[in-house]
Amino acid sequence: MFWRGLIGYLPANIVQGVVGVLTLLFFTRLLSADQFGQYALAYSVMSIAHVAVFTWLEAAMARFWAAQTTEAEMRSHFATLYRYFVILLAVFVPVAALLVWIWPLQPDLKTAVAVGLAAVPVRCAFILIQEHRRAAGAVTAAASLDMAVTIGGFLVGLAAVALGAGGSAPLIGLVVAAFLAALAFTPGEYGRGAQGAVSRSRAQGYARFGYPVAASLILALVLSSTDRLLLAAFLDEASVGAYHAGYSLANRTLDVIFIWLGAASGPALVMALERGGAGALKSAAREQASTFVLIALPAAAGLALVAQPLAQLVIGEQLRATAAAVTPVIAMSALLAGLTTYYFHQAFTLSRRTGRLLLAMAIPAGANLMLNLVLIPRMGVMGAALATAISYGIGAVASWGLGRGAIGLPVPWDALLRCGLATAAMALVVSQVPALGGIQELIAKALVGALVYAVAAWILNAADVRGHGTRVLKIFQARWAA
Repeated sequence: MFWRGLIGYLPANIVQGVVGVLTLLFFTRLLSADQFGQYALAYSVMSIAHVAVFTWLEAAMARFWAAQTTEAEMRSHFATLYRYFVILLAVFVPVAALLVWIWPLQPDLKTAVAVGLAAVPVRCAFILIQEHRRAAGAVTAAASLDMAVTIGGFLVGLAAVALGAGGSAPLIGLVVAAFLAALAFTPGEYGRGAQGAVSRSRAQGYARFGYPVAASLILALVLSSTDRLLLAAFLDEASVGAYHAGYSLANRTLDVIFIWLGAASGPALVMALERGGAGALKSAAREQASTFVLIALPAAAGLALVAQPLAQLVIGEQLRATAAAVTPVIAMSALLAGLTTYYFHQAFTLSRRTGRLLLAMAIPAGANLMLNLVLIPRMGVMGAALATAISYGIGAVASWGLGRGAIGLPVPWDALLRCGLATAAMALVVSQVPALGGIQELIAKALVGALVYAVAAWILNAADVRGHGTRVLKIFQARWAA
C-alpha cells in the first residue's frame, strides 16, 4: 500500500511543488512587500482557526476509517463526523464574523483575515473528502482532486490580484477552489451517513483522540507562525513578507515532499497495525523511515546549496536578499519538522495516545517563543530563522523520546549513516560548481547534485535503494501491462 500510494501521489505532489514555486514567483512580484506580509499574517490566522475548531474531525476520518468493520459502523462513522461538522459550522461563522468586526486591524489586513477565516470551514469540508479517499486507498481519486484544487486555487488567486484584491488574493484562490470541490463532493460524502446513527459516545471518542492532535497542531503553528507575529511586532510587515518568502521557498518545497510521503505512509501504517499487528507495523515503519531519509535528507541539503540562484529566479527583487539568507536555515528546520510530524508523531496517533503528542509539541513551541523573544531583537530576520531551527531540533528529540512509551517506531540508523555519506559527497561536489548566477547556476548545481547523490546512494545501497528501485520498476511494469 505504501509504494502504491508513493507512486500514485507523485503527480499531485509535483503539481504542489510547481504551484508553490509559481506562487512565490508571481505573488512576490505582483504584491508589494506589505501586501505579501498581510497575506502571510492572514494565512497564519486562518491556519490556527482551522486547527483549533475543525481538525479533530479530519484526524478522526483518517485514523478510524480502517477500524470500521461493518457497513452499519461505517455509516455511523460518516453520520457522526458530518453532524458535528454542521454543528461546528453553525458556531464558527458568527464567532469569526464578530472577531473580524471587533479586531482593531488596518483595513487591508482586516479584509485578508476575513477571507482567511471564511476559508476555514470550506477547507475542512474538502479535507474530509481527501482523508476519506486516502484512508480507503483511493489514490487516483485523492490525487486528482488535490491537483484540481491546487491549480484552481492558484489561477483564481492570480485573477484576484488582477482585480485589485491585494494581500487577500492568494486566500481568495484557496477558498474558491476548495468551495467548488466541497460543493461537488460533500453531498455524496454526507449521504454515506444518511442512514447511519449519530453516536455521541463515538463523537466523544473521536474528540478525545482528535483534540490533542489539534492542540499539538496549534503548537506546531506556534512554531511556524510566532516568528512572523513577533517580526511584525519588533520590525514591520515588509520584514514579515521577506521572511515569509524565504521560509516558503525552503519549507514549502520540503513540505511538499513530506506531504507526498505522508499521504502514502500514514494510511499504510494504520492498515499495517489494524490488519497485521505490531510486527507488521514495525516492518512497515522501518521501511518508510528509511525512504523518508533517502529522499528528504538530500533535498534539504540541496536547497541549502542552491539558495542564492533559486532566490534570484523565484523571489521578487525587494524580498530576494533576505529570502536567500534564511533559506538554508529554514531547510534544516523543514527537514526536522517533516521527520517529526510524518514519522515520530505517528507513534502517538497509532497508539491513540494523543495526549503525549500534545506534550511533545509543547516543548518545542515553548522553546520557540523564548528563542524568538531573545533572538529577533538582536538578529532580526535571521534570529527568527535560527530560533525555528533550534526549536524543531528540540522537538524531534522530545517526540522520539516520548513516542518510545507509546509505540516504539524504529530509527533507521543504517539508512541515516549511508544517506548522510551520500549527501556529504553531493555537497562536496556541488560546492565546487562555479557561481554562475540565476537559472544557469541552479540547473548546473541541481543536475550535478542529483547525479552525484544517485551514484553514491546506489554504491552504498543507502536505505536499500537498489531493492526499492526494483520494486518501483515492477509496479510501473504492471501498470504498463494493464
